[in-house]
Amino acid sequence: MDNPTTTHGYVDRKDDLIKRLRRAEGQVRGIQRMVEEDDYCIDILTQVSATTKALESVALLLLEDHLGHCVAEATREGGPVADQKIQEASAAIARLVRS
Repeated sequence: MDNPTTTHGYVDRKDDLIKRLRRAEGQVRGIQRMVEEDDYCIDILTQVSATTKALESVALLLLEDHLGHCVAEATREGGPVADQKIQEASAAIARLVRS
């Protein structure tokens, strides 16, 4: 975990990220309601796909901010911290690609 005084790259987009996450949360609740109401499978799958895309857009915004802020700052400083941040970003990208 980072230092509590550390400013993360997403700080300028925090409101947008929260808005997107709340929208995805509403979509998940809608999916749950659809299942409870025995809606048609394809309609539910369509909503799952939309929710997945919404979460992917959040992930991409966070990744973009991480690369532009955290990784860029670490590479300017160099050393093992830079290597660590690059490895973290690579692992995060790999997880996104596999999901």
